[in-house]
Amino acid sequence: MTLTTDYKKQLSGINAIGTKLNGAYIITNEVYKDFRGCFAETFNLKDLQKIIGPYEFVQDCHSISKKNVIRGLHYQVEKPQGKLVRCVRGEIYDVIVDLRKSSKTFGHWTGFHLFPCSSQLWIPPGFAHGFSVLSDEAEVLYKVTDYYYPEHERTLLWNDISLVIDWEVNDPILSDKDMNGSIFVECDKYE
Repeated sequence: MTLTTDYKKQLSGINAIGTKLNGAYIITNEVYKDFRGCFAETFNLKDLQKIIGPYEFVQDCHSISKKNVIRGLHYQVEKPQGKLVRCVRGEIYDVIVDLRKSSKTFGHWTGFHLFPCSSQLWIPPGFAHGFSVLSDEAEVLYKVTDYYYPEHERTLLWNDISLVIDWEVNDPILSDKDMNGSIFVECDKYE
């Protein structure tokens, strides 16, 4: 999803655009652009909580990846994490899959293009998350609502045939862990 400059000029403070998946939002902030570049307030907990609820962020994560890298689809079965994801350099295609059995959008996925001074993606707990790198290199920052617990981490197979995710890359580069994720029908899910 790409937001136009004209649309950004109409924004006042933080805004949320609903996605086709329950509880996931594109978060936009007013962006000020001039001949020097751009400026945006990218995080304000008080304003963000008006949109996402009383979540607190406990950890920041930072990744740098090369073109065609796919990271994911990751989630934690216990102590699930909500994530606020933004791309600060390059461009990514961010993908989320709803793994909450009680959700109307259970088993559905969606994806969004993220790049600097654009929008962020709020992913509530209960989703698998991953991204592909479309630019030569990309730098991604994300805040999470719970700590990382390797014993609870799971990986949903990035190319599961029942999901048919188009990652928008040729010749994907993946870790062994991500190449050997569980297929959707067998993966651990949330109630």
